[in-house]
This record gives sequence, C-alpha cells and structure tokens, in this order.
Amino acid sequence: MRHRVTAAVLAALTAAGVTVASGSAAQAAPAGRTFHVDCSAAPSGATGSRQHPWTTLAEAGAVTYGPGDRLLFKRGSTCTGTLAPRGGGSARAPFTIADYGSAAARAKLDGAGAHDVVLLSDMEYVHLADLEITDAAAPGSERNGVRLRLTDYGTAHGLRISGLYIHDVRGGDHKTVSGSSAIHIAVEGTAKASAYDGLDIGHNRIEDVDREGIYFKSTFSKRDLVGQQQDPDAYPGEWTPSTGIRIHHNTLKSLAGDGMKLDTTSGARVDHNRVDGFQLRSPSANAGIWTFNTDDTTVEHNEVSGGGNTHDGMSFDADGASQNTVFQYNYSHDNAGGFLLICPYSGATTVGTVARYNVSRDDGARLIQNCWGPIIDTQIYNNTFRNTERVPGYLVQDDAGGPATTRHELSVRNNVFVSEGTGGYAFKNPTAGLSFDHNAFYGIDMTRPNPGGVTEDPQLRDDFRLGAGSPALAAGAVVENNGGRDWFGNRLRPGAPNIGAYAGHGVR
Repeated sequence: MRHRVTAAVLAALTAAGVTVASGSAAQAAPAGRTFHVDCSAAPSGATGSRQHPWTTLAEAGAVTYGPGDRLLFKRGSTCTGTLAPRGGGSARAPFTIADYGSAAARAKLDGAGAHDVVLLSDMEYVHLADLEITDAAAPGSERNGVRLRLTDYGTAHGLRISGLYIHDVRGGDHKTVSGSSAIHIAVEGTAKASAYDGLDIGHNRIEDVDREGIYFKSTFSKRDLVGQQQDPDAYPGEWTPSTGIRIHHNTLKSLAGDGMKLDTTSGARVDHNRVDGFQLRSPSANAGIWTFNTDDTTVEHNEVSGGGNTHDGMSFDADGASQNTVFQYNYSHDNAGGFLLICPYSGATTVGTVARYNVSRDDGARLIQNCWGPIIDTQIYNNTFRNTERVPGYLVQDDAGGPATTRHELSVRNNVFVSEGTGGYAFKNPTAGLSFDHNAFYGIDMTRPNPGGVTEDPQLRDDFRLGAGSPALAAGAVVENNGGRDWFGNRLRPGAPNIGAYAGHGVR
C-alpha cells in the first residue's frame, strides 16, 4: 500500500536534504564526493582530500565528476592555467565548483594568458560559484574568464553561474563563437542542434574586461528573419534557441565592448543588472544590453550608464532578427551614444520592439536611432527623457542608405522630453513610418506633428515624478497591454494615463 506524503512531511524531508520523487516515493539525492584543491600546498601525496589537496588545475580536470560531487578551491590560494572538468551533475544533485576555507581572500584562478580560465564543455547541471577569475597576461588574443561550450551535444540543462568576481580578462577585439568575454556562452557544431535550457547567471561582479561582459553565440541560428546580417556559411544550423535563460543582479564595469549580448535565445529575462562603463576600448560598434536573433526577451529593472562613444554607445539595442523584445523599468543615463537602437540591415528584420516606462537622463548624441532595414511594429511609449548637461543632436536618427520601400513602423507616444540645456532636438532622415502623439516636449522645438501633445512645463521633478498641476497628468493616450505598472512600481489605473514614466498623482 502506498502512503501519501503530507505537506508537513514533505517540508521536513526537504529540510533534511531528501528529495521526494513523483509518486510520493521518498529518495535521498546522491551524496557525491568532495575534492579539494590548494595550489599553495605541497604537491607530494596529493589525493584531493582536505588533508592532501590537489595542487594543480590539471589534477582537478583529470577526474570525471558525477551527481552531487563538489570541487572546492581553497580561499587565499591562486591556481594558474585552465580548469576544464569533465562529467556533470543531475537535476537532483548538481556538480558544484566553489570554494572552502576561512581566509579573507577569495580562491583565485588565473589563466596566465590561457584562452579560457574555466571551460565547461558539454556539461549540464553544474553550479559554478564564489571564485575570483582573472586572465591578464599576454593581452590581445582571444580569451574568456568562463566559457560554456556545447558541440553537437543537444540540450544542456541546469547550469548556474553565481557569485564570481571576474576581472582583468585582457582579450582582443573579437566577436566570435569562441571569445573574448568575461562569461562566454557558445553553441558550436553543425551535426546536432544544441542549446542551453535553464541557464542562470546571477550576482557576479565583472570588471576591466576586453571585450565582452556576458556574450552568447550559436552556430544553430539560421532563419529567414536574420537575412544576411549574419554569415549563413559560418552559422549554418537551423535556429535552435536557448531557453529558460535568466541574467540578473550582476555588476559590470569598465568593458572594452558590449555589456551583455543575447543571441539565439527564446524567452530570456535580463533584470536587475548594473552596467557602468562600456564601449570604452573597442573600435567596433557596441551597446550596453542588446539582443540579436532572439524571441520574446524581457530587459527590465537594469541601470546602464557610461557608454563611451557614439559607435553605437546606447544603453539598449534590439538588433537584427530581434522579435518581441521588451525594454521596461530601466534607468539609462550618461551614455554618449544615446538610449535606444533598433538595427536590422543586410536583409534582417526587427519585429515587435517595445520600450516603455524607462527613464533616461543626459543620454546623447541621439535618443533613438534606427538602422535602414525593416523595422516593424515598434512602440516607444511612456518613457521620460531629461537632458540637463548633454543635449542630443537628434531625437530620432534614421540612418540613410536603405531603399525607399523599406518598411518602418515606429510609434512614439506618451513620452516626456525635457531639455534644460541650450539648443533642441532635431530629426535626421525622418522616415514616413515615424509617428508621434500625446508626447510632452518642453525646452524643445518640435518640428513634426504631435497630436494630443503638451508643450507647457510638465513640472518634472528630479526623481522623474510629475508635480501637482502638471499638464502631463492624465493627458496620455490609452495603450493596450501596457505592462500594468510604471517605473516606480505604481499600478496603472484605468482611463487616460499620465504622459511619461510616472503614473501616480502629482506631487507637491
């Protein structure tokens, strides 16, 4: 006779480290083995025990790991070279790579010029946590702090990267499937479609990296939407997106190139990250957080600043073959390039981009830029833009060079634009598909139709709220499927919304 496990019993079993399988049959998760590495210890007699730890990364990489195993590096010690373990864990018992000991300093892995400091190749159910990773020697070649790699593998599940301090990874200016990044997620091969599922990258600190912060690339990314914007011979596999991706609560500073780039993913969420200083040492085009060849990406609650130049230098970018990307509740400021780029070209198309309830302060040299490829159903609404020290040259820059029949659909609605500096905003090559309505323009000479708009002082406070009596209160157009909340977390009320990113009552 089988007995039902009650909620109380289940909670007790879970607290005790016991997993209850389907059918209410209680089973203990595999305990696994624990191995220790202390590269400052004497090498004689090394067995991987705490008393006789391994002393090299080669020893740590010579074992095939299994469910529940732990590979621990001693705090205060430094190992050089590449850590390339084999094997992996299971859903109930992941393989963990972390630290041990009580020293104040982290356990450090120094690539000393190696291509990868940590290489997790064809692995799943691995948790990598709490280590310091650096690779500054012999700068200029491809290199990565952490590289995840699948080669004709299929789907790899359950990888988590958390609590790492990755710094001084001195790679070259490479945007390739193999490098150079602090955290590099690569899917390679042509024979078996491969992807990641349930990859979680959170609570990491990344500083002084050349060139990428967090970067995805896959050879299984060919579809009509991408056109020739990506070389089909180099990336020939049919589009096979990684799923269940979350990138959250990371801090990235002083990056040569991009902050984060999502590529060949579906349903990814990028939230609560801080990017401070990107596009600082690269001659190529770079952005703070951007998508390429993705579906249904949500980018929310991030702060992005310090884009170093105007090539591209924006906080956010929905690039070629980005489909249904939502940028919401973000804070963008002090970026030389501006706030938002929408950029298909060479036959690619960008579809369904939404930018809503974001705030922008002192972004330039343009707030919004569009490439000349097809841009379909783009909605930019209920954002607040304030420029005090930096006045953009362009409110919208439409790149020239596309055919006259190129389809552009960009609706700019319910936004507040305030300029407190000298001069105003202009339009470069404004497309016929660019429309404005119910926006508030103050300190700016608006040269295009803006039905329902406001030109009086919106009484914008320093914290982006609206003052009592603001003409922007309840003056916007109703937008369906608007996300339900404003930048401050206030619920959106029925009826005409406020103009801008603040939905509450006017403040005194």
